[in-house]
Amino acid sequence: MTGLLRRREFLRQRDLKPRYDVVIVGGGVNGLSLAFHLAEYHGIRDVAVLERSYIGSGGSGRNTQVVRATYNTTETVPLYATALDMYRTLSQELDFNILFSTQGNLDLCHSQETLQVEREKMLIHRQYGVDTEILTPEQVLEVCPLVDLTAGGELPVIGATYHPPGAFARHDSVVWGYASAADRRGVEIHQGVEVTGVDVEAGVCRGVQTNRGPIGAGRVVSAVAGWSTVLAQMAGIRLPIETKALQAFVTEAYRPVLWGLVSSMDLYVYTQQTDRGELVVGGETLPYTTYSTRSTFDFAAETAKRTIQLLPFMAKARLMRQWTGLCDMTPDSSPLLGESEVRNFVLMSGMGTWGFKGAPVFGKTMAEMLATGRVDPLIAPFSPDRFRNDRMVPDAASAGTHR
Repeated sequence: MTGLLRRREFLRQRDLKPRYDVVIVGGGVNGLSLAFHLAEYHGIRDVAVLERSYIGSGGSGRNTQVVRATYNTTETVPLYATALDMYRTLSQELDFNILFSTQGNLDLCHSQETLQVEREKMLIHRQYGVDTEILTPEQVLEVCPLVDLTAGGELPVIGATYHPPGAFARHDSVVWGYASAADRRGVEIHQGVEVTGVDVEAGVCRGVQTNRGPIGAGRVVSAVAGWSTVLAQMAGIRLPIETKALQAFVTEAYRPVLWGLVSSMDLYVYTQQTDRGELVVGGETLPYTTYSTRSTFDFAAETAKRTIQLLPFMAKARLMRQWTGLCDMTPDSSPLLGESEVRNFVLMSGMGTWGFKGAPVFGKTMAEMLATGRVDPLIAPFSPDRFRNDRMVPDAASAGTHR
């Protein structure tokens, strides 16, 4: 009964104030994580989260719930390894069950080039204590006997990377967990409030314009994922970001057969089974820029074919629905975290396909920066000015969703 009562009074309705210390634009997992960390660990509670639709309606509600630490650079591995560690205790921290489940990630390789990339990644992983190992084809079957090592006779599996700590967390539970915890600490979460402009005077951000009037702010934070370029343009900033669509589909419930994530670094496809029995399949980002969230038949047909190559039993599963999320992709596939060229306009952008995976650490480190001015070494390499200073963090090879 207590849980039901808490949910009923969840997200208290408040009137918008004319000014806040911090305005966070975007009610997804990253904006809500930042709001929670500001209130819980820094005592900054004069915070408004503005969401033009409902919380989690954007990329946060359209991802496939994978959490892992298997990245490709000395900058990204410790960042996402910290996030994975934070996810393990997040339910207790938020007093909200995020349905976290450690099941392991199996990344199949079909070429010597891909296997070599995975070997090099494993050396970085070991440097930071991330549990990863290279498997032979025979060991692949020990982890997942359902894999067809011939991949339909077209691309035989020659090895794989296995990441036992790889996990899943229920995306809507993480969103609601952060929102609930932030709300209890005094943060105001306003749904149905669309930002229509950013007020900038003499190079300083003073607040935002909304469909419900102007709101002043000491700081404005952009946490709008695929819409980062649009919001930044309102502040007079041009970001090195392209918006790409990432699609996925889910089947009808199937008997429990698949444990953990199975992906292919060459076929650009990954599969998992939810606790409800549905089989979730994701693929690569579309090769062109778009703001459309309409799914395509070509994606469903091609991705289904690749999935059946790897996991033949999937031919019996019936596709139920498919969806699309928007990703803000930087040239190096790494995030933009920090102050922009407009003072007091702060970026939590450029996460691409990894915003959900990093949300706990993004919120924690960005809250510290806003509260104290200190930039945590974990996010220092991801400063928005790095392209101007020729300090890229190239990490496209960390996922089977980027070509």
